[in-house]
Amino acid sequence: MAATTHSSTFLLPSIPADNGHPRTYALVLLNQRLPRFTPLLWKYAHLRVCADGGANRVYDELPQLLPHEDAVDVRNRYKPDVIKGDMDSIRPEVLHFYTNMGTKVVDESHDQDTTDLHKCVAFICDDTQDQDKSNLCILAAGALGGRFDHEIGNINVLCRFSSTRIILLSDDCLIQLLQGSLRHEIYIQSSVEGPHCGLIPIGRPSRSTTTTGLQWDLTDTEMRFGGLISTSNIVKAEKITVQSDSDLLWTISIKKP
Repeated sequence: MAATTHSSTFLLPSIPADNGHPRTYALVLLNQRLPRFTPLLWKYAHLRVCADGGANRVYDELPQLLPHEDAVDVRNRYKPDVIKGDMDSIRPEVLHFYTNMGTKVVDESHDQDTTDLHKCVAFICDDTQDQDKSNLCILAAGALGGRFDHEIGNINVLCRFSSTRIILLSDDCLIQLLQGSLRHEIYIQSSVEGPHCGLIPIGRPSRSTTTTGLQWDLTDTEMRFGGLISTSNIVKAEKITVQSDSDLLWTISIKKP
């Protein structure tokens, strides 16, 4: 069985030219504290979409992440391509600032059945419909932290778009979905991530999960809520393999500089 490969090279100062796993990155910025490495994600992304109040975060926090640069210069340089959402969180002066700079604004206040992240992911998928989606990777910055129901809503987006590679990011960790019945190879960037990691069944229990490269590997192991789940595991190899009969969440810690 051919393996689906994963690698967090977007956390590196430069992506190796010969890494063998080229991606087309799109960046979604949500209304939680932006990770310290947001400017790096911005550099790699071909499309930057703010989810409503995420525009406030870009306006307020990117100058703080680049304290040695002039705040006005930072705001002028880091202009989102699109602001999308129900427009209930963005401040009027921030909306005016980016509108004057040419940012596209998509008001979907009529849609109260989906989250802002869902709206942004759907927009990106539509925007890249003529491209090879197998290379698309959506990075969602500020996706974790704050209200628990918002976090769960963001994790639900991983499930609703299970065939799209989406990675939820905070300063502390990342989370992504590993589709069941596929063999996954995860290449660890040990300079920026790990060693703590976890595999969590999502949607339904896993009757059988097998891994290699972890301190506590799983061998045809059943995992379910109310039973065993693999938390506080440790990566021990440069390549982790995972195969399961159901979808799993993969999470790994991100190192502090």
